Amino acid sequence: MVDPPYPVPGGWLDRYGWAIVRERVETLVEESRFRIAFLCESAENEADVRDLFDLIVCLVIDEDTLRHRLATRTTNTFGQHPEELAAALKWNPRMRAIYESRGATIIDASQPVIEVVDSVIGAVQGLTGSTR
Repeated sequence: MVDPPYPVPGGWLDRYGWAIVRERVETLVEESRFRIAFLCESAENEADVRDLFDLIVCLVIDEDTLRHRLATRTTNTFGQHPEELAAALKWNPRMRAIYESRGATIIDASQPVIEVVDSVIGAVQGLTGSTR
C-alpha cells in the first residue's frame, strides 16, 4: 500500500503492514560501505534484512510519552486516529520485548533529544571503537 487511507477503516491495520524491501537496504549498505549509515524504521518483515546490520538499536518510550508525541506531531497524522493510536499503544511494549530478545541496544527515547542522540552515537562508537 503506497498511500494508506486516512483515517484507516476498522480492522485495516490488522490486514496491512509496513514491509521493507531487501534490495533497497542492500543498496544502502553498498553505498555506505565506508561510512556509518542509519536506517530508522520498524517493518513487519524486518527479520528479512537483519543480517545486513552491524548494530540494531531500539528506541523505547513510555505510554504517556507515546500518546503525547502522536497527538502533537506535525510530520504526519499516523496515531491521531483512534484505531492507529490503539495499534501503537498495543505494539509499544511488545516491540521492546522483541528487540531485547534479539540483543538490540535499548535506548530510552523519552529523554531529551540530545541525550537520545548521544546514546545512539555512544552505541555506534562502542561498535566501531571510535571515540569521535
